[in-house]
Amino acid sequence: MKRHSRSGRFYGALAGAVVVALTAGGCGADGGSGTGTAATASPSAPSDGTTGTPGTAAPSADTAALWKKWGLTPLPETPEPPADKPLKLSATGPVPVFSHIPTSQKVVFITIDDGAEKDPEFIEMMRDLEIPITMFLTDDSIKSDYGYFRTLAEMGHHIQNHTLHHPVMNTLSEAGQKEEVCGNQKVLTERYGTAPLLFRPPYGAYDHNTRTAVRECGPAAIVWWRESMQIKNMQYQDPDKKLRPGDIILAHFRGPQELKGTTMTEMFAQLLRRIQEQDFTVARLEDYIQPPAG
Repeated sequence: MKRHSRSGRFYGALAGAVVVALTAGGCGADGGSGTGTAATASPSAPSDGTTGTPGTAAPSADTAALWKKWGLTPLPETPEPPADKPLKLSATGPVPVFSHIPTSQKVVFITIDDGAEKDPEFIEMMRDLEIPITMFLTDDSIKSDYGYFRTLAEMGHHIQNHTLHHPVMNTLSEAGQKEEVCGNQKVLTERYGTAPLLFRPPYGAYDHNTRTAVRECGPAAIVWWRESMQIKNMQYQDPDKKLRPGDIILAHFRGPQELKGTTMTEMFAQLLRRIQEQDFTVARLEDYIQPPAG
């Protein structure tokens, strides 16, 4: 199996209409509570033009042994990402919102939010499996141990913006939203050395002011999701409950207290099994996105 390079809470009870917008998807609502429907891609983003079925080459004995350690068998080989990135971002105009990457490759993308759980076994698992993830981190959740996420970043996993304090963004003023996005952008850039390219609003809630804040603070897109991982199974937005090429999956840094006794590594292993059951593999989200020029 091809390996990726190693370089590179829900916070309190919410009342009233906001509660209606939230589902078991965790810190985000599966349908979202923004002012519009998340696009599956930037309207101008072309297909990557590839057929890209994951390869069937047998994994090495070492790879198979590392996966067996976690009770898993290796996923299909990950195809090379397209040289012509299917999602192209701009430094001007409205900030796009997407939950899907336009590709015909049988790949999905795993995103993990918040950062409250810091299970050292998860780092070990990620070293062994070399599955790429994108982390949308909240400063309130990570500030007790910035180094935990630095270790994951040094393994090649990208860090993106998920606000300072995890509020419901569309309940805040324009200034309040800007403080949340810009403040976290500053923290993450200073702590990890790279400015986040992407932003995910807590609970999926956003409005026009959110998009303005995101544009002014540095990220170039808002990321939603198509599926969300619970404890053993995924929730799907589509009624047929099937993954589609390019889907973005939401999970969370959570532990036994929130997962009814299940550990972070057990939840992640179940996620990989759900992906494998549909003959998909996992790719790195940022490898399919073209950042703004300049």
